[in-house]
Amino acid sequence: MARITLLDGGMGQELVNRSGDEPTNLWATRVMIDHPDLVRAVHDDYFAAGATIATTNTYAIHHDRLSRFGLDDRFSELHHAAIAAAVQARAAHGSGRVAGSIGPLVASYRDDVVLPVDEAAPKVAEIAQLLAPEVDFILLETLSTLAQAEGALKGAVTAGRPVWLSVSVHDRKGHLLRSGEPLEDLRPLVEAYQPAAVLANCSVPEAMGDALAVLSGFGRPYGAYANGFTHISDGFLEDAATVRELTHRHDLTPEKYADFAMGWVAQGASIVGGCCEVGPAHIAELARRLRAEGHEIV
Repeated sequence: MARITLLDGGMGQELVNRSGDEPTNLWATRVMIDHPDLVRAVHDDYFAAGATIATTNTYAIHHDRLSRFGLDDRFSELHHAAIAAAVQARAAHGSGRVAGSIGPLVASYRDDVVLPVDEAAPKVAEIAQLLAPEVDFILLETLSTLAQAEGALKGAVTAGRPVWLSVSVHDRKGHLLRSGEPLEDLRPLVEAYQPAAVLANCSVPEAMGDALAVLSGFGRPYGAYANGFTHISDGFLEDAATVRELTHRHDLTPEKYADFAMGWVAQGASIVGGCCEVGPAHIAELARRLRAEGHEIV
């Protein structure tokens, strides 16, 4: 049987759901400002569910997003607060690793606002170097184009920590990035920047099998963590959208999600978990299934 790294589930949607507040353009960052204790509570619940990774709530802490609200002077403070919540939860649990999350610059899922590689790299490097002293590895998440992936990798590797590369794929054609570019075309970037793992995330579970068929050929540990949205709506791809534009699917029970994830493990994935709208109950069921089938969660 395999040794499986069990990621946590979604942080941003979990925070928004628990806070009861109306979503804003700052998403999980706004919740962290208004309800700072919730971040630690979510980390605690994922560790209790069986996850071995705490992913910092830093996905959306970017200068451009904070500047819109006059909060850019809190850039470092917010990163350190998010890191502290994950580190403290790991200490309380007594084991696990901390992944320093860096989400896409400007916006998620869009290929029309991607910064040039040499403009993006120093922005990512700044965040990676903030995260590096306290995290076990840098997790580049939800990258949707080749240029976006290259800018993120080029910046992240400057921090001296292992880097995991995770891309978002087309919801109906998992062998393509959301941009429509072939997932296979990531291969030269993987060879050049040598990420420690390659993953697909924040696409529907049904797309992940095709994505893993490609990622499995890159010579790196690979895996997937899907979302629980019906799809990424056109409304969310507009400027200054909020997560109100995204629709939660009601059929993705913990049992059904675990069925998908166990299929990824059967494909050779050694890293699984959840993304937006996949919560502690889903991770607990996945942990139970992994153990029941004789896998070791590491």
